[in-house]
Amino acid sequence: MRQRTGPSMPRLLAGLLLAGLVTLKPAAGAAQQLNAPDQASDTGEDFFKPPPDLFQLMYGYRTAPGKGETAGSTANVTTDTINLRLDHRVDLSQQSVIALRADLPILAKNPISSSNPDADYLYGIGDADAQAVFIHDFDTRWAAGFGARVIAPSGGDTLGSGKWQIMPIAGFRYGLSEISSGSYLEPFARYDVSFAGDPSKPNISNLQLAPFLNVGLPDHWFIAFYPSADIRINFGDPVTGQTGRLFLPFDARVGRNLTDHIALSLEIGVPIIKDYPVYDFKAQVRLNMTY
Repeated sequence: MRQRTGPSMPRLLAGLLLAGLVTLKPAAGAAQQLNAPDQASDTGEDFFKPPPDLFQLMYGYRTAPGKGETAGSTANVTTDTINLRLDHRVDLSQQSVIALRADLPILAKNPISSSNPDADYLYGIGDADAQAVFIHDFDTRWAAGFGARVIAPSGGDTLGSGKWQIMPIAGFRYGLSEISSGSYLEPFARYDVSFAGDPSKPNISNLQLAPFLNVGLPDHWFIAFYPSADIRINFGDPVTGQTGRLFLPFDARVGRNLTDHIALSLEIGVPIIKDYPVYDFKAQVRLNMTY
């Protein structure tokens, strides 16, 4: 356990990725295949059109209220995350697939607790998860899927929830080819509920919504609104600073397909309603590589 001084390695990594987002151009081979200016490559952003395999490196920065030094008080908690994600697609038929996913988060976080009264930064592995989703394509425009994610309390008491969780997932896709070939509406919902773990930790039970709209733009760019399931309605135990059930943010992601198999994006989230305070600010940089 040690306190962090100066810029962190994750933030330096994020700066390098953002620089690449602005300066890198699509490779010549990709430009030949993507003649249309709004054509989107298969770079892993489309939940219901998964590539055969994907590796994602994500850096996230988030601030949120946490417990203060005295009972009933709050403090600002900062979390830096480097998340390693692997996806694999299992083809069942020409129209049906199973999409598998696993995440391993590596965290730096400064919560106040009895074992960390000075809010030093703690480093370690967060709560890892695994997910399986069945997806069926009805035609070129419509697709739907359902599945579940299991979250393990590998982050312990300080860097994780301390709870085993299961998260059923369901949603659909509607292609918007009249806008551009890379545009689609893809709303999905999840329900996060804890079922085992540390009995002293708060029970988790909240609905998570994502009215995901992706718009393909010229020159291999794209913009997405609400790509993450950050709209939350809490039915579980209250968290620090909670005054109601609803968390409603503005959430948007902008990115670019650098090649047919590499995409770089930046996502920003800020609260509009935070009666259930999930975060005060969120920024995530993603590097997707498909193969």
